[in-house]
Order: sequence, then C-alpha cells, then structure tokens
Amino acid sequence: MGTMSVRTLLLIVLGLPALLLGGAKIVGTDIPVPQWGRDYVLRFAFPVETPALELPEVQGTSDTSRPLVVIDAGHGGRDPGKVQTRADGSEVYEKDLVLALSLELRDVLLENGGIRVALTREDDRIIPLAYRPEIARRLGADLFVSIHIDSAGERSEVSGATVYTLSNEASSEAAARFAERENAADSLNGISVETDNSAVSDILVELSQERTQEDALEFADLILREGEGKIDFHPFAKRSAALAVLRAPDVPGVLFESGFVTNQRDLARLMTEDGRREYAEVLESAIRVYLARRADTATSPGS
Repeated sequence: MGTMSVRTLLLIVLGLPALLLGGAKIVGTDIPVPQWGRDYVLRFAFPVETPALELPEVQGTSDTSRPLVVIDAGHGGRDPGKVQTRADGSEVYEKDLVLALSLELRDVLLENGGIRVALTREDDRIIPLAYRPEIARRLGADLFVSIHIDSAGERSEVSGATVYTLSNEASSEAAARFAERENAADSLNGISVETDNSAVSDILVELSQERTQEDALEFADLILREGEGKIDFHPFAKRSAALAVLRAPDVPGVLFESGFVTNQRDLARLMTEDGRREYAEVLESAIRVYLARRADTATSPGS
C-alpha cells in the first residue's frame, strides 16, 4: 500500500468520529463520549435453568426403622465456595474439600452400621440452598449435617472448626457476615427457587423449630465434646445465625465449618485422607451419641 493510501486511511479512521460528532451537534443530538473511570461494561442477565429437586439414594441398611442422617456437602458445580491459591499457584476449592469430607463421613457411618445415610450431592453439581434441608425433610431424616470450610482472607493465622446452629439473631457480627455470604449463594449463581409453605402454618413451623433447635444445640455440644483433643476448634467454636440451609422446621441440623481454607494447617489436614478421617470419626461419634439419646427418650416411660 502506498504512502498516500496510508494517509487517506488514517484521515478516514480519525476524521469519521469527528464528523459524526459535528453532525450530531448540528442536529442537536447528544452522543455520550467515553471517559476514564466510567462504567461502560454492558451486563446481560442470562436465564439460568434451576435444577429439579431429586431425592438421593438412601444408603446402608434396608431397615427403615433405623435412623437416617443426611449429609450435605456445601456448594458444588459452578459455585466453588471459597477458593485458595497455594504457594505453587494451584487453586483449592471449598466444594471439593467438603465433598471429600462428606464422602468420608458417609463411609465411616456405613462401615460401623446401624445408620442409614443420604448425601445431597455425591459429585460436582450445584444444589439450590432451599433444596438441601427440603431433601432431609422429604426423606424423613433424623439429623442433617451441612459441611463447609471457612475463609479468613489475609488472616492466615485464624484456624479451627466451628459449629453453627440456626437462630434468627446471629451470635456475633462474624456469624452474621458468614450467614449473609452463604445465604447469597443462590442469587449469585442465578438460581431462583419458589418455596411454598402454605401447607404448614407459620405458628406450627415456629413451635416445631423451637424443639428442633434444642436438639440441634445438643448435637452441636456433642461435636465439641467428642472432638476435644482430637481436632482443633476455633476459640469461638459454637455459633448461631439465620442460615437458610438449616431452615428445616422438623429436622435438627448443624453447619460444620471444618476449618479455614486460608490456614495452612487446616488445609493440609483436609487434603489428606487421614486428616479427613479424623474429622469424620469425631462427627460419627457425636452422631451416634445423639441418636442413642433420642432412641432412649423415645422408649422411656411416658415419652
């Protein structure tokens, strides 16, 4: 291409916008001019198909009189949960860690027998928050355990497991922030689930939850007791918050934060089979003590 052609091309490229702006000025049309710092990113809301609620397989003994525990591995699919970048540049996802721990807990419960088990997810899929406690309800579960791992941002020294129960008022600002993050998972992932509680009055739900939460608090105490000297707990290990995943009015449940993905010791423990086994054995022991107490209560005179 000759020199004259290049100059002509430059005049067209640089002059055309000026001509357009000049013409717009004459006819009185305002054309916005991009400026540094202004948001010119166009955002489009694409509809996301919400998965159907599917009840998982109940594993273990076929004796339906035996207690049923539903284990809920948090996050999954396009929702990774907390993400931690390791020293070698690789990324660790909460969804993978908690699934591995959930599977370990299932295996320990089934190995020792006498308890039926169901998992809200056994692979890398997303499950809406509203479905998780609903699965426990529809299966008639005796106990619901949701497993997660926390993050402390830049504070890598923060470590230890935490047990959450449901409460309308958070036990601390940290608990409130945690609940806000967890409860926002569906909206952040474009999931909208319509819930219908018309079959149960609000009064009955509230009364049911009072008893259910008493049982959940007892189970939380058992986790702390059974884990003493076996796993590390956060200094404020027992917390409560308005967690959507625990809102089953008739199934006692806890959310178990197995540690902090931002703490190297917690992370290393959760990434090994032996480490996960330690957590699973503590939870299994607490589950069995809790269920044994419930069985004793059910068979005691006057119950």
